[in-house]
Amino acid sequence: MAEVKDRSQKEFTHDRPWCPNNKGPQNVTHLSEFHLLGLSEDPQLQPILFGLFLFMYLVTVLGNLLIILAVSSDSHLHTPMYFFLANLSLTDICFISTMVPKMIVNIQTHSRVISYMGCLTQMSLFIIFGCMDDMLLTVMAYDRFVAICHPLHYSVILNPHRCVSLVLMSFLVSLLDSLLHNLIVLQLPYFKDMEIANFFCDPSQLLNLSCSDTFINNVVMCFVVTISGFFPISGIFYSYYKIISSIMRIPSSGGKYKAFSTCGSHLSVVCLFYGTGFGVYVGSAVSNSPRKGAVASVMYTVVTPMLNPFIYSLRNRDIRRTLRKLHSSTV
Repeated sequence: MAEVKDRSQKEFTHDRPWCPNNKGPQNVTHLSEFHLLGLSEDPQLQPILFGLFLFMYLVTVLGNLLIILAVSSDSHLHTPMYFFLANLSLTDICFISTMVPKMIVNIQTHSRVISYMGCLTQMSLFIIFGCMDDMLLTVMAYDRFVAICHPLHYSVILNPHRCVSLVLMSFLVSLLDSLLHNLIVLQLPYFKDMEIANFFCDPSQLLNLSCSDTFINNVVMCFVVTISGFFPISGIFYSYYKIISSIMRIPSSGGKYKAFSTCGSHLSVVCLFYGTGFGVYVGSAVSNSPRKGAVASVMYTVVTPMLNPFIYSLRNRDIRRTLRKLHSSTV
């Protein structure tokens, strides 16, 4: 393994200037390729990881496709809430497809190499669809706020044109977020290492591999992450604050349960998405082990998109009814 690594270093290293931020000389490389270390280098675990991630990927794609099929096939589900849900399912399919297929291929071919442009592309798509998840969850919280706090004006406020505009705005904000991250990474001319301690090209790890002074880039990236993360979650908190305030004014307990039950699935997905994401970044900050961070990142990059269809299908009566109809029509 060490000989392969040394040979790869010699093969893909174009020049070796000194690192300007260090007091002494250090090998620095202008790379055309990176190495994704993955979750484990144990050969005995590779077949298990291959089967596990292939299974989770297929379940995620199939589950989210069923949600999209159910929403598109049943006219009773042609409402803003299910329109946003279908877009969330499509985003989850794209999100997991940016990382897991590459990891499965790497395990099967016993190769951990990803080209520089391939790494930038994967990073860009990861940010776009990850941010889209974030934005769509915020839009869905706004949808529940309007439905519960302004039920008589629901169809007027969330008309089809506005629903499409909200999804399009979510995509444009995600695209801008991705472009800003790309501009930051493209300014990094040299890297201290070619190994990324994860199974995908994590933008924060690319910054850590840079040889140049990344203070300004880190400040800009933190600002971008704050804007793309703080404002959406603030919108979700505000929406649920107003929702809970409105529900508490309902006199009957049955009315309270019925009103809050419409938010149960969305609230579960929000807690899962932000809980796993927050746990990963807090764990990475506390732990000095990049490999543990890679294992933890599986939770929000793979497990969360896989569980979303189950949460909505198990907690949503309309989705369950439509899926049963689809099953009975195919039998």
